[in-house]
Amino acid sequence: MKYRSLALLFYSLWLWSAPAVTDEAQWDAHMDAAHAAYERGNYAEAKSRFEAALKEAEAFGDEDPRLALTLNNLAVLYRAQRHFAGAEPLYKRSLAIREKALGPDHPDVARSLNNLALLYRAQGRLEEAEPLGRRALAIFERSLGPEHIHVATSLNNLATLYRSQGRYDESGPLYQRALAIFEQAFGPGDRDVATGLDSLAGVYRKKGRYPEAELLYQRALAIREQALGPEHPDVTESRNNLAGLYRAQGRFDDAERLLRN
Repeated sequence: MKYRSLALLFYSLWLWSAPAVTDEAQWDAHMDAAHAAYERGNYAEAKSRFEAALKEAEAFGDEDPRLALTLNNLAVLYRAQRHFAGAEPLYKRSLAIREKALGPDHPDVARSLNNLALLYRAQGRLEEAEPLGRRALAIFERSLGPEHIHVATSLNNLATLYRSQGRYDESGPLYQRALAIFEQAFGPGDRDVATGLDSLAGVYRKKGRYPEAELLYQRALAIREQALGPEHPDVTESRNNLAGLYRAQGRFDDAERLLRN
C-alpha cells in the first residue's frame, strides 16, 4: 500500500520531530543528511549518517526520544534494504524506550508497534504481527480519536494482514472504514483513495462479489488516470486489476478492450 507518507507513508523516516538546540547540532546534521540520502536512494550514505547520528544519540541518555527516533530510522533503512535481521532489534529497542519514557498508550508507541508489525508481515511472521497491529490500532483510537488519519493507516495495515491470511470477512470492514477516513481527509479524487478502493475491490473479488469489485476498480482507475495520466504505472496496475476481474467472469472481450486502450 502506498498511503501518503504514513506507510504508510506514516511509516516514513520522520515519525516524530526533535527540537534542534546547540548541544545536539551534530546529531541533527547527521539526521538531516541521512534523511536526504535516503530520499535520493543512496542507502550507503544514509546508513553511514544514521550510524553517526546513533553515536551522538547514545550520549543523550537511555530514555531520550532522539535515541528512539534514531534507532527507528536506521531500522526503516534496514527494512527498505530487506535487512530484516538488522532492523528487528533496532525497532524493539526503540519501542522499549518509547514505552518507558512515554507510557504504553502514547501514539509514538503505537507508531513503533506498527513498524514492528510491518516488519513481521514482510517476513511472513503473520501471527506475531497481528497482536502488534491490533494494539497499535487501539492506542490510536483512544489517543487520537476514531476518525484520525493514523487510525485509517492502522486499519489499512491490519486489513492487509488479514487479507494475506485469506481472512476476507475480517479485512473487508477494516478496508471500508479506512477508506471512509481517507476520503474525508483527502477528498474523493485523491490517489491514495484510489489505492484504498483497489484494496477493497480485491477483497470483493476474492469473495465473488464481482459487481461491487468492478465499481471500485473502475473508480480507482478513473482517479488514477485523472491524477497521474494514462501512462503511469499505477494506471497500468488498475487496468490490469480490472481486466483480471473481467477474465475471472469470462468477459474476455471486455478485458481485451480495456488493455488495448
